[in-house]
Amino acid sequence: MERRDFVKLLAAAPIAPGVRSEKPRQIPRHKIVTNYKPAAVPGMPGPYPGKVIKVKSAKCLSENGEQIDAGVVREMMERGMLALTGEKKLVDAWRRFIKPDDVVGIKVNAGGRPWVISSPPVVAEVVRNLMEIGVKPQQIYIYERFQNQLNEANYAPHLPEGVNIFAAEGANRRLDNSNYDPLTYVESDLFGEEDTRSNMIRLISEKLTKIINIPNIKDHGATGATGCLKNIAYGGFSNVARTHFQGVSHTYWFVGTLASVEPIRSRTVLQIMDGLRGVWHAGPFAETLKYVFYPRQMLFGTDPVAIDRLLLDIIDDERKARGASSIWDRSEKYLKIDDVRARDADPDVNIIIREPGHVKYASTLGLGVADLNRIRVKEIEV
Repeated sequence: MERRDFVKLLAAAPIAPGVRSEKPRQIPRHKIVTNYKPAAVPGMPGPYPGKVIKVKSAKCLSENGEQIDAGVVREMMERGMLALTGEKKLVDAWRRFIKPDDVVGIKVNAGGRPWVISSPPVVAEVVRNLMEIGVKPQQIYIYERFQNQLNEANYAPHLPEGVNIFAAEGANRRLDNSNYDPLTYVESDLFGEEDTRSNMIRLISEKLTKIINIPNIKDHGATGATGCLKNIAYGGFSNVARTHFQGVSHTYWFVGTLASVEPIRSRTVLQIMDGLRGVWHAGPFAETLKYVFYPRQMLFGTDPVAIDRLLLDIIDDERKARGASSIWDRSEKYLKIDDVRARDADPDVNIIIREPGHVKYASTLGLGVADLNRIRVKEIEV
């Protein structure tokens, strides 16, 4: 991403000594531009606000966590969908969200390749169920922002012929914005960057009628954890890395703001969190197994905020169990700005002050329920 001289940055966002307070937050001036209107019942938070189905299985992975049992995953997904909807037949559960004439996007997360991605067996099972209710493979799009990540995730061998695999950006992504909608964007000058707009992917705004979101259980240096909200938001817009720079993060407000933009808010109708594997530090990447752990669970819902609120505790509890600093700790004693090697070597170190409060902020935009006392969790063991 291109940036200007950073004199403006240093004036706008100095790093003061001591502990940074959680409040108040100053939300920069920003503009949301879209010609799309919300649905009568927007997909987020959808028909089941505050409701989360947690399906766990010790059998979904091999003992070492490296192999996935596709048959167990199928059972986990069936139990989760039936419990979420209250239906007795799986096809009826899927019909709650998708019609045969829908053009369906499946937002995968391939950034944590090879170990923590939207698992091919999970993606394949979603596709199988879509086809069971009459959606043609040509109407299904597996999508992500970056072509190289999709190439490494290698979904094609697991999918029926005709299913589309789409990346918004290729090798020359900074030179080609043709896959982004120039009329649908969020604009804000955060650090004096040259490009102050984040544009929605054209596939989302111009073609898809429904979206199924498949995030992972992952730590994230800027947000504390990356789940439903960040996957659908940062995975659906251009120019988002500009929100965190030199220890400062605007992810507190920007994640939810992007997720609230139409038509992404109304068309994202189902959240299926793939928590078979997870990353408890140095996320969102997982190039090695160093910080990978094995929750062996999946979370189902229509409310991305409720699922992500549970996600924050999953990540923080794992970090505490490992003796690492909390994602809620905003003191600078753990901060080593831009020192990726130090972060990767020491689970107490981070390169940015994390913003797990982004989940609660998203709730203020009407995207879901962040209050744990109002989140209803049903646990199922397979």
